[in-house]
Amino acid sequence: MDEVHISPYSARWAQWFTEEAALLRTVLGDQALRIDHIGSTSIPGLSAKPVLDIQVSLAFIEPVTAYLGNLEQLGYRWIRENPEKTKRFFLKISDAGRVHLHGRNIGTWHQQFPLLFRDYLRQHPDACSIYASEKRRLAAAYQNNRLAYMEAKNQIFWHIQYLADRWASETGWETGPSDA
Repeated sequence: MDEVHISPYSARWAQWFTEEAALLRTVLGDQALRIDHIGSTSIPGLSAKPVLDIQVSLAFIEPVTAYLGNLEQLGYRWIRENPEKTKRFFLKISDAGRVHLHGRNIGTWHQQFPLLFRDYLRQHPDACSIYASEKRRLAAAYQNNRLAYMEAKNQIFWHIQYLADRWASETGWETGPSDA
């Protein structure tokens, strides 16, 4: 199985996103209605697996052929067997590291979900600290089994998502502008 390694936060992750997003914007143009840095590397101060998660919001994720060639130019590979039907998943492995690209239909719950999670943790350092601690604990427990790590992380993840949803209701949270 894949080894799970949690790294201390690195300011390089934000720069890496900026560079990769500029490349994506160049090849996708107006097809990408939003390009956002999501996942743990998008949250300053949060320890994370050193994997860059990028969400590209599109008017329609199908047909994939409308944008696949552009992504392939940048070294992305479409992972067709991805079980999540609300997104198209692409992988890029380069000298800079591993990038997970999530193509989603704009305005859907699944497109807004990672943005809310990210924004909540950015605004709530105590929740961020708890999440980081739990991720480190689970990584140690499941260091040789990425799938088991992800499954075990669901409890804290969904608890934070519940808190984020309450926060969104109380504050009138909206997605804000695209990151790129």
